[in-house]
Amino acid sequence: MLERLTHSYRIGVAPDGLALLERTRGLRPRSRLLAEARMDAADGGAAVGNGLRRLLAEVPAAGRAVTVVLADELARIWHVAPPRGASRMADLEAAAALRFQGLFGAPAAGWKISADWDADRPFLAAAVPAPLLASLQEVALEQRLHLVDIAPRFVAALNGWRKLRRPGAWFAQVEGAVLTLAVFDAGAPAAVRTALVPAGAGRDWFEAHIAREALLVGAGEPALVQVCGAGEGHPARAWACQAGGTGPACMLLGAGDDSRLSGAARLAATGSAA
Repeated sequence: MLERLTHSYRIGVAPDGLALLERTRGLRPRSRLLAEARMDAADGGAAVGNGLRRLLAEVPAAGRAVTVVLADELARIWHVAPPRGASRMADLEAAAALRFQGLFGAPAAGWKISADWDADRPFLAAAVPAPLLASLQEVALEQRLHLVDIAPRFVAALNGWRKLRRPGAWFAQVEGAVLTLAVFDAGAPAAVRTALVPAGAGRDWFEAHIAREALLVGAGEPALVQVCGAGEGHPARAWACQAGGTGPACMLLGAGDDSRLSGAARLAATGSAA
């Protein structure tokens, strides 16, 4: 019983594979990669469910708490400005769905939306395809898992680093050449922006990119940008090491080298050591 309370699982779901990580709480928290599984494209819509069953086949899963971290490309993340005078949950849900359609070019039917609902200030929202969510819930029920949370990687990172996030700072995640940026203005989310980081992008590129995003969003430039996911050799390491002129400071969060891990394993580890 004690092991079930102190040991939890984290599952990373990438487009082509899955990974299972065990997280142990206590005086010395640690994480251990237990298993990985490829997803068979021939399984079609059942690929995630069948892959999860293979992943959990040799693992004592019953009763364990599980957090699922999805690759960002499997989900949608955006910010929502609540309509003026919003007083009901239905108003906020309608605003999120309308914003979804405007950004992604299709209605939100077939997606499950969740958010930090707030009628007084902008908030972040995320959506997961309903069939993917159903597969995860079905396997959790079969394996008698306690499904604690399902989140895209960016949301998991944002939440995982919440204790170290500074007031007014922007938050960024790098995954290979992709930079995802949460822009904050007056303490509230103002945008979620994604860009490609050019090879060898140095401090000058970083400063110019932040200034451009602030101008495009209509937000003030931050004094600090906190960046997670930058392993050894990533250009973001230089953004923090090199002093800039008038640009923002850059703080790296958890900049250990995880380049030897698969994409699914990196997903599972997101936020686990924050």
